[in-house]
Amino acid sequence: MEWYFALVFLLGSVLGFMFLGVPVALAFLAANMVGATFFMGGSGDLFTQMSRGIGQLVNNAIPTVTTFNLMPVPMFLLMGEIFFFTGLASRMFSAIDQLMGRIPGRLSFVTVAGGTAFATLSGSSIGSTALLGSLMVPEMEKRGYKKHMAIGPILGTGGLAMLIPPSALAVLLATLANLDVGRLLIAGVVPGLVLACFYAILILAMCLIDPDAAPSYDVVQTSLVEKFRLLLVDILPMISIVAGVILLILNGWATPSESAAFGCVGVILLAAIYRKLTWDSMIKSVTGALRVTTMALLIIFGSATFSALLAFSGASSGLIRWATGFDFDAITMLLIMFAILLVLGMFMDQLSMMLLTVPIFFPLATQFGFDLIWFGVIVLLALEISFTTPPFGLLLFVMKGVSPPGTSMRDIYMAAVPFMACAMALVGLLILWPDIALWLPNLGR
Repeated sequence: MEWYFALVFLLGSVLGFMFLGVPVALAFLAANMVGATFFMGGSGDLFTQMSRGIGQLVNNAIPTVTTFNLMPVPMFLLMGEIFFFTGLASRMFSAIDQLMGRIPGRLSFVTVAGGTAFATLSGSSIGSTALLGSLMVPEMEKRGYKKHMAIGPILGTGGLAMLIPPSALAVLLATLANLDVGRLLIAGVVPGLVLACFYAILILAMCLIDPDAAPSYDVVQTSLVEKFRLLLVDILPMISIVAGVILLILNGWATPSESAAFGCVGVILLAAIYRKLTWDSMIKSVTGALRVTTMALLIIFGSATFSALLAFSGASSGLIRWATGFDFDAITMLLIMFAILLVLGMFMDQLSMMLLTVPIFFPLATQFGFDLIWFGVIVLLALEISFTTPPFGLLLFVMKGVSPPGTSMRDIYMAAVPFMACAMALVGLLILWPDIALWLPNLGR
């Protein structure tokens, strides 16, 4: 069979099962079973082909989901769940709010700062958007904030969550693409800080251009001693966990898996110190982390088997030969892959997009001579931007669901665009100066 028929057959099987309403992870598994029977089953009756093909596929894929590199995923997810269910997240939000004082657009800055910390620990853009939308948007509207000042910063924080470690999605991407997990995590630090600066400049510019967009209001004056106490007690301990995880990986004192475990223990100890650690909060935290981890492992298993089928059928090598046969330079091919991710984000969640594209995009990136860590950072940014791409980005509809009555989709689209532009500008900077992402992970090599 020609490679393009094999590619259409495999992709068509996945899309066909999804069209029938089969959950994404199960759709990939079903398509993989069909593909394994057809490509790996050999000769004989249908039952023999199925048992032979599926058996070979499972044997090849099991090592992928039993690797030590995946240990950070449940640990990072558990960190975020404990952070939320014990009330440490709301405590930090309240402290940041008081420290901001009366600066213009104060609640927008609070949303970016506090939301980034929560989203980074939780690793879930959808969960972070739902929480912030229900918590912050009504409060900002009550204070007279215009819709774009309330909604935009919430949609923007997800990009920071994917870049600044600990990021469960970055661990999954590194595992699927066979990258160094620690280097990819560290590579996101500087781009994440640059993007945070872009957001801060954008919010400040919006306030200066239209002061009525975020009107000032009277706030309770907080003494210098009280501000110092809030910083020392309610903010620094939370931030120190993230900083500690980064330093452990950066200095080589611990592997990413060990660092994630230390971070998880740190959050549990904090919750115990603040007397917020209860059986109920732990049960909810473990249940939430287990649910997402199970889904992630199914996704990884599906990706491994899908990659094996693409390689076995000749679709991967044929696609690479076809793509490299065009007279495209490396940057043009990068932009094409980036655009594909933006379009896919209108219809799929991030894990599903990774499952579909990683087996194709990373071999292409290798063929074009890209540094794969740098390319991984670009992919992470593309995955997050795609979630807010009008008109069908999934986060846009999550925001619509938690926004106050009267919020139209047009309001949400208009709020998302400036923050998408900031992330696009960061992509441009990464293309021009790859060392923005590579400087830190290459330090000490």
